Amino acid sequence: MRTLKDLDPRGKRVLVRVDYNVPLKDGQVQDETRILESLPTLRHLLAGGASLVLLSHLGRPKGQDPRYSLAPVAEALKKHIPSVRFVPHTPGSEEAHRAVQDLAPGEVALLENVRFEAGEERNDPELSARYARLGEAFVLDAFGSAHRAHASVVGVARLLPSYAGLLMEKEVRALSRLLHEPERPYAVILGGAKVSDKIGVIEALLPRIDRLLIGGAMAFTFLKAQGGEVGKSLVEEDRLELARSLLERAEAQGVRVHLPQDVVAAQGIEAGIPTQVFPADAVPQPYMGLDIGPKTREAFTEALKGVRTAFWNGPMGVFEVPPFDEGTLSVGRALAALEGAFTVVGGGDSVAAVNRLGLKDRFSHVSTGGGASLEFLEKGTLPGVEVLE
Repeated sequence: MRTLKDLDPRGKRVLVRVDYNVPLKDGQVQDETRILESLPTLRHLLAGGASLVLLSHLGRPKGQDPRYSLAPVAEALKKHIPSVRFVPHTPGSEEAHRAVQDLAPGEVALLENVRFEAGEERNDPELSARYARLGEAFVLDAFGSAHRAHASVVGVARLLPSYAGLLMEKEVRALSRLLHEPERPYAVILGGAKVSDKIGVIEALLPRIDRLLIGGAMAFTFLKAQGGEVGKSLVEEDRLELARSLLERAEAQGVRVHLPQDVVAAQGIEAGIPTQVFPADAVPQPYMGLDIGPKTREAFTEALKGVRTAFWNGPMGVFEVPPFDEGTLSVGRALAALEGAFTVVGGGDSVAAVNRLGLKDRFSHVSTGGGASLEFLEKGTLPGVEVLE
């Protein structure tokens, strides 16, 4: 990829696609992680003498919904870069174009949500051309959006001299290491709700890994495929044959698959509800498995000992509702305890667990893009990577 080493920003107005899709509550940013991750690129460009025009999406608005305005994000960013000002116009508008024309070196303008533009998600060429008028060079630093062939990611990159930001470069370097000659033994830990969300990455990584640990609701599709009784636990009935096939392929390739031995179950999903531990393949009605159980936590911790490379995506249970968060936290602790291993975590709940434990610094890389990281590992590239090559 072309990177910031290839760009002389002096005197240029640089258009930067950042990922400020952050959680908001009562008009306040609840988690600044993505804002903080963008700062090295912004400060590098400002130190080099550029003015900056920032583009980002926020949520999935239907039209120009003020609840998805980036104005609160601008306030949060201003604490770190005081020269930021919010431009309350959509980035494809004439008003936005006029507002950024006279930016001086060191000044930063954050434009309104790109998803307020009707043509953003269909990569409308006319909208891309209007974006391109906003700057003289383009920097893509929104790894979490790099798997989307949208106008503010791919369309504008084809029209301006374009470069990967520092975060984008760091993400691609770390994830590439998981694909190309990883140090063995290599373990992958997958959780979350659906097998269907992880099929591609499982198939792509099976030839490369030694151990596959499966938790979360997706584990019940595998357990039922083996003939287990899973009560009311979430199962993708149309994926049972696929689950059996994946287990057979793993065995044929010498990959040790670790499924839950026991689960913490309840009759509903709510804090404080009575829970019971059952064997993972013998969950009675009307219970549903909502987290990996104590034996599984020990077994997963044991299975991770000695690994030299590890990738983790997805929670082991209903992480947002205690006490069904303990399995996810236990995996975070086990990975953080590995000495000298290359460890990568991606995906919202997995990253949230690492942050809650205060162990982020114990991981080699914490990805800002769950979906993007999975797609990169599946395909070896992304639309936002290819356009910068």
